Amino acid sequence: MATPKQANLPQAAAPYLFLRVTGAVLLIMLLISVWARWYGQQVSLPRYCENPQSTLQHLEKVLVEERPAGDEARRPYIVAAKILFLLPRHPGEGQTAYLSRIRTYIQDTCR
Repeated sequence: MATPKQANLPQAAAPYLFLRVTGAVLLIMLLISVWARWYGQQVSLPRYCENPQSTLQHLEKVLVEERPAGDEARRPYIVAAKILFLLPRHPGEGQTAYLSRIRTYIQDTCR
């Protein structure tokens, strides 16, 4: 038979369980964020080194035109559009300034 002290242990540990679960969830979210940033910098962005000029032309069309691919293959435009997520535009940054920043970033990354 359980003593009154032993019966109260699960109730006393309940607030700490909430803190442990919350801490674990926050740690997992932080690790996913760090991994996604690393993957973007080390794997996704270097792919643009193969043909940076074509990527920049496709990105410019994505920024300007409503349907940039038209009847062409969409894959190059989708690949170029990924840059919008990997290196988003700064608030108030114009299109030419953004493309210039992307061009410089790709050149620096591909060296």
